[in-house]
Parts: sequence; C-alpha cells; structure tokens
Amino acid sequence: MQSFRTELENPIVEKDIIDLERKIRAFREGKIHDEKFRSLRLARGIYGQRQPGVQMVRIKLPFGKITFKQLLRIADISDEYASGNLHLTTRQDIQIHYVSLDRTPQLWADLERDDITLREACGNTVRNVTSSPAAGIDPDEPFDVSPYAQATFEYFLRNPVCQDMGRKFKIAFSSSEADTAFSYIHDVGLIPKINEKGERGFKVLLAGGLGAQPFLALVTEEFLPEDQLIPYIEAIIRVFDRHGERNNRNKARLKYLVQKIGLDEVLRLAGEERKALKVKTYPINRETIPAPALPAEQSFEEVVLSNPLRYEQWLITNVFEQKQKGFYGVYVKVPVGDIHTPVARKLVEAIRPYVADEIRITQTQGLLLKYVRKEALPALYNALTELDLSAPGHDSPADVTTCPGTDTCNLGISNSMTLSKVLEDLIYNEFEEFIFNREIKIKISGCMNSCGQHGLAHIGFHGSSLKAGTRVLPSVQVLLGGGTVGDGAGRAAEKVIKVPAKRATHVLRAVLNDYKNNSIAEETFHGYYDRQGKDYFYQLLKPLADLSTLSEDEFVDWGHEETFATAIGVGECAGVVIDLVATLLYEADEKFGWANEAFADGRWADAIYHAYNTFISSAKALLLDKNINSSTQTGIIREFDTHYITTGEINIDGSFNDLVLQINQNEPSAAFAASYIAQAADFLNTVKAKREELVQS
Repeated sequence: MQSFRTELENPIVEKDIIDLERKIRAFREGKIHDEKFRSLRLARGIYGQRQPGVQMVRIKLPFGKITFKQLLRIADISDEYASGNLHLTTRQDIQIHYVSLDRTPQLWADLERDDITLREACGNTVRNVTSSPAAGIDPDEPFDVSPYAQATFEYFLRNPVCQDMGRKFKIAFSSSEADTAFSYIHDVGLIPKINEKGERGFKVLLAGGLGAQPFLALVTEEFLPEDQLIPYIEAIIRVFDRHGERNNRNKARLKYLVQKIGLDEVLRLAGEERKALKVKTYPINRETIPAPALPAEQSFEEVVLSNPLRYEQWLITNVFEQKQKGFYGVYVKVPVGDIHTPVARKLVEAIRPYVADEIRITQTQGLLLKYVRKEALPALYNALTELDLSAPGHDSPADVTTCPGTDTCNLGISNSMTLSKVLEDLIYNEFEEFIFNREIKIKISGCMNSCGQHGLAHIGFHGSSLKAGTRVLPSVQVLLGGGTVGDGAGRAAEKVIKVPAKRATHVLRAVLNDYKNNSIAEETFHGYYDRQGKDYFYQLLKPLADLSTLSEDEFVDWGHEETFATAIGVGECAGVVIDLVATLLYEADEKFGWANEAFADGRWADAIYHAYNTFISSAKALLLDKNINSSTQTGIIREFDTHYITTGEINIDGSFNDLVLQINQNEPSAAFAASYIAQAADFLNTVKAKREELVQS
C-alpha cells in the first residue's frame, strides 16, 4: 500500500484515518479476519460493490446540507478516486463508486479538508441524520429543525453507545406536520411542535422501518421538550444496543425489538438508563447553522425563454416562496439522482449568481436551491435548462425515486435505474397533467429491502424474478396504497401482484388510467385505493401477470442486452456477526484501550461504555468455546452466569449480571469510571487466562 498524507487540523479525525490505513494493511496481511474488517470499513462509509475489487464510498452529509465548495471538492474526489459520477441518495448522502480500498484513507483525508466525513455513513451505527430539505425556509415550519439535526449528528458521531450495534439506526426530523422527512419509517422520527407556553419540542415516533416487512412508527411523546431530545434518543439507543438481536440481521432492527418485548417495556428499559446517561438535559445551540451567504443584489436584463410553457410548469411545480418574504426555494429534479462531475461543476458556476451558498439534497434524490429572488427566476431557469436540469414535476409521479439496483448493489435483483427513467418518460409523454400532482409518489427498489422506499409509495415496484418453465425472467413486485398522511401518520404499501419487469409501464398506465376514469371528484389516491380495495387492483393487473404471452424481449431486463440471470451477492447494509474467539478477544483489548483513553480525557461516560463493551466481548469469546452464541447482549450476560459463574469455572464477586449492569445503576462519575474500568481489566485478564487454559488442554 502507498503511504498517504493527512495534515488535518482535527486530531480525532486524523487518528481515525490513520487507524483505517493500519487496519487495511493488517487485513491485507491476513491479521484481521475478513468479516471483522467488513464491519470496520462499513462504519467508515466503505461498502462493497456488486463488481469485485472496488468499493462504493458513501459521503455523510447531515440533513443533506452542502456548500458550493464542498460539492466541488466531492466532484474532484470522484474524478481522482472514483468513476466521475455523484449519486444522490434518499438519505441525503452522496455516493461515489468504483473506488480502490487501498485509496480510501487518502480519499477520506482529502474530503475532511472541507469538513466532509465518511464516518458512520454505513454499518451498524447511527446513520446520516436526515431532515426535510426545506427546513429553515419552510413557510409551514414552527421552527427550523436544522440545528437539532446537526446537534444529533454531532452527539452520536463516534459515540461509544452506537459503534457496534446489532443493526443500523435511523433518525429523521420533519420541518412540519406535512412530514416530508417521513418520520413514520424511522427508528426515531421527530416533528417540531410549540406548546401553549411557546416552548419548543418534538412529537416523537419510535421503531419505524421499511424493508421486506414494513413497520409504521409508534407515537411515544406528543411533546418532548427540546433539551430532552438528545437524552431521550441516547436512552433508546442504549436499550437497542443491549437488548436488540445480533445474530439474525433480518430481525435486528429496533422495530423487531418492540414487536418482541413490547413498546412499554422498551420505554421502561429506556427509563432505567436515564441515571447512566452522559447528559440529563442537552440545550441545543440554535445558532449552530450559520445563515448562508446570499446572492448579491443585482439588476437582471429581460430573459428570452426558449419554452415559456415549460417555464410556467416549472414555476408551478418546482418553485415556492420561502418563509423569508421575497425569496424563493427552487427544486432541481435530478434523473435517477446521478450528476456527472462536469455537470456538477457547471451547475455550481451556473447557479452561483442567483442562489445562496447552501444546497440541500432531497429525499427524492434532487437538489433544493435557496434564497432566489423573484426577478432571478427566469435567468436561473435558463441556466438549469442548459444543463438539462429544469424538468418540471418535482415530487410528482414524474419524479421517480430509485436505488442503484443492479448497477452497483450486491443485493439488486433487477435494474431499477433504467426503469425509473422509462416511467418518468411515460408520465411526461402520456400523462403530462400528473406533473402537477403532488400527492402520488412512484418509487422503485432493485430488491425487497426498500432502499428506493417503495414501501411508502402510492405506486411502488421492487425487483424480483419469475420462473417461466425452465427459464427465469426479471420481474417487479407491484405495491399500491402507501404514502404519507401527515403529522407522523403514514401508510405501508400493499403487495398486489408480480409481473414481468418489461410490463411495469403497462402497470403504470393501467393504474393511472383507472384513477383518472374511476376516482371521484377531489378524491385522493388513498381514498380511491381504499374504496376500490386491493382485490380490485389485483384483478385489474392480473392479465399483465400472464406468462403464457411472454416475448423473448421480456427475458432481458431494462437497460441490459443479455438474457436475465439472478446474481445476488452478500448484502452489506450493515456489518455481520463475528464468531471467532480470537477476534472477540482482540476486540475486547481494543475496547479496553479506548476506555483508558476516554478516562484520560475526562470523558467518564464514554470510558464506562467502552468498559461495558469490554465485558461483553470477553464473555462472548468464552461462550463461543462452549458453542453458545447468544443473539443479544442481555443473553450473553445471562448465559455467562449460567455456564461459567454458577458452575464455578470462573470466580467473581457476585453474579456477572450484577457486575456488568452496574453501568445503568450509577452516575457516570470519575470514581465510578475508575472502578468499573478496573473491574473490566480484572475480568478481561481472567477470561484470557481461562482461554489459555482451554487452548492448552
């Protein structure tokens, strides 16, 4: 491996990057097990692609905020290290592809020069904290949630409580009751409220999620005071970390823990964690997000519009007046979320005279430009038109959300990217009136995991396959009736029928034509779907599922020339379980080292949590020697007492349960941290001695 340069001002970040380089080197030398290394690199935003030998790198952009300088930096990075394309995601990140693993430390170092991180963009961590893209300029917002999203991002970044969970954890802030950040599908969803005293707080929703088994989040607080936000989330994460599933990743999200033990029990356990929290209140700095640099005032000459009708459509669908009077927000529809780097650079130069130096990436894989003066709109439209970025229909059926599918994802079954373009073209060419419809959403995923959010679509598709005799053909599962209701309420789309992928266009035509012909005046799509019922749509679409009429073309997926074949790799949406005893003891040593470092820095709560993880990793290592692989941390504690303490194989003062769970019985003080770390050291040494004894025997 080549050496790399950091020269960063932040010593914590520099240490992170140097550690990644060392771990890559150790992995190459065979000193770190590949499964352990996978978990480590995922937590650094480095994700294996469908194509062998290269990586997808996910760049973490809290609530989608990005400056001109940062966008240009990412474009330069993509040109130097990746494929020269920027992919905007539904979680307001940017992904770049085809990156060499060995070059990722230098890539990360180069990004950090403009305050951009990869840390915890993937893996079993708190993922990117999202928000409504219009937060801060939304005319309907009670207050700007951006500072709260930023505070949440900062608090949990590198926080020991969320570095090695059983699965990922997602948090979203909506700017208003319109719930444009989809609070109802998140582990923690938040909607801003102001109480009768004029105080700020949040409606809290818990344990939502999409995937193969959607679960709508449950309301746990109608009004949580703003200074309780961070402690509340931390308590929930600590419960999830300790009690959540770890072996079966398909059952390892918070929603399954709630289903298993009940919401009341999760909240009770969270209450037990309050004493041990790092902070009991956490005032939010409302000024943490500086106002963006506004475009300079200027006079504008009259602009000649090449397509005045299209401009009027764009004004209606993509432009809105901000809460800051005299300024407008402008949505830019980005087809399939892809911006090639030359276009990204031209975009910055084209919009710089007209917009503020702050862009927001949207959940629809587009961009939101801010603080545009009314007289600048025609010139901005022309500038976007020259880059093919002025299509009307933002957040309409013509704005189809999609994941990368089989283009790069290991789990992709069928091509969602090309299908997305095909369906958008169909709307523009055959159903142009629907570009003004802001209710109906069309979303596509390449597989059942819902990265394209098909589970919350009014009309959704996910990749699948069908057998026709001895042959396999690409197909799509059709889902209908999902979507946002408002103020935390949502609907999960229902599976209706599976059809060949090439017939997805016929599905869309059939549904939209039926909606046009049979909906009642002013009836919403949800009302229309509920009135007709699921079986009605099954019967409507059933002829399209007839495989006796297949053509040879239908055995070839959208955007492909070769005959379809399923080729699903190992998913990396989160880390995998590590079962090797030696690896676990290595982890225990590492965590104990982190505990001592945190203690030396005066970070008592962090030191205690690292010590807690030292106990857990050590105990799990010995349990594996007895072929006991418990699926939760509470299970590990219980099984260790059963198989080592009560049998007398290991002697400690009292039970292992009482020893370890001192963590939530004590305030995070210097005295308790010192005592707990010392006990963790004694236990780790005892486990190592026992392990050596077992090896020798």
